[in-house]
Amino acid sequence: MEPDLFTAAAEDRQEKDPSSSPLAVRMRPRTLDEVVGQRHLLKPGSPLRRLVGDGDGGPAGASSVILWGPPGIGKTTLAYVVSKATNKRFVELSAITSGVKEVRAVIDGARRAAGGYGKETVLFLDEIHRFSKAQQDSLLPAVENRWVTLIAATTENPYFSVISPLLSRSLLLTLEPLTDEDLKGLLARALTDERGLGGAVTLPEDAESHLLRVAGGDARRALTALEAAAGAAIAKKEAEITLRTVEETVDRAAVKYDRDGDQHYDVASALIKSIRGSDVDAALHYLARMIEAGEDPRFIARRLMISASEDIGLADPNVLPIAVAAAQAVAMIGFPEAALTLSHATIALALAPKSNAATTAIGAALADVRGGLAGPVPSHLRDGHYKGAAKLGHAQGYVYPHDVPGGIAAQQYAPDAIHGRRYYEPTRHGGEARYADVVEWTRARLKGEEPQR
Repeated sequence: MEPDLFTAAAEDRQEKDPSSSPLAVRMRPRTLDEVVGQRHLLKPGSPLRRLVGDGDGGPAGASSVILWGPPGIGKTTLAYVVSKATNKRFVELSAITSGVKEVRAVIDGARRAAGGYGKETVLFLDEIHRFSKAQQDSLLPAVENRWVTLIAATTENPYFSVISPLLSRSLLLTLEPLTDEDLKGLLARALTDERGLGGAVTLPEDAESHLLRVAGGDARRALTALEAAAGAAIAKKEAEITLRTVEETVDRAAVKYDRDGDQHYDVASALIKSIRGSDVDAALHYLARMIEAGEDPRFIARRLMISASEDIGLADPNVLPIAVAAAQAVAMIGFPEAALTLSHATIALALAPKSNAATTAIGAALADVRGGLAGPVPSHLRDGHYKGAAKLGHAQGYVYPHDVPGGIAAQQYAPDAIHGRRYYEPTRHGGEARYADVVEWTRARLKGEEPQR
């Protein structure tokens, strides 16, 4: 809501006694230039720059925007900076505690402010996905007529959680996850800035690395953990925040895992080999190590998709769709919930029957092609749709499989150079046993033999 006497008093108290506010609040950027990450949204002339009055848009006014991204990467911070920097009237609502009544009150106030003294209103609506369709509908006239300029924040996919008319009247800005470098800069500033810890303690590299893993790309979580660790170090009269202190305060042991080094590849390799070996418990252990170390969940999901074809294949054809669905879900929800989806897929892969027949089949075929065993396509398989193809003998003698009993015509498909070579050698594991029977039957029919049943 708009600032009142009590809000002003609280802000005054925070200025006089910074420790009365959490470190994450004290370290909020005061200008767009202090914002960590999101460089793609902060270029000159961007919608956010226009909202704070940077540049003259002439007859083109500032646009309403919807900020979409996971928690802790700057949605509320960007709105806060706009509220401090803009010369417009700024009102804040949360969809958790507000409804249509509050929205209409803001709109009425905005119209009075515009008509009475020419003041534009910026409305920040946090968690807009929690509004029902009817509640979101109440915003449409104000956004369409620009009675208010809306900044709406959501952690959920707006194409599912925000009504289409509101989306079409706003610019959708997607916030990118914060990188370790982004968070390192934030921690360094918090350690030295007078609004933060003012140089009271230092943070060695191993403790910083653990804080980054704990944060998982969430700036708020990083600053909260830093404040807790700094408080513990100061209480122990230590000038340095040690790794042990960080472990004690965040109640999480540091995992020896370098996302850019050998540990990254060693643990990923162990995960896949445990799945291949059908040891579900070992696979879950390595999965947990990767999750706890802050590994990119999309990297894990990609490895699982590869394993589904490399090590299981047609022994359980349902596993690849499970792995693909897991990858899609992980991309949408992120950590911490993505851990459940990755566990689901890992268990399914580890316990599935195994076959590397699809892997060896394409490997053998590729080896022959790379070795020069290709040869011309048999003439009866060549394209016969263009004028003159028949004179060249193209498509002549081709037997249409649907015209023969059983749907398999006895004719040659492979080039002469590899005719008769067998690449796919199915196992009798799981569902692939059915394919083993089918492939023997079809190969016999292709030769013109009567297959045994």
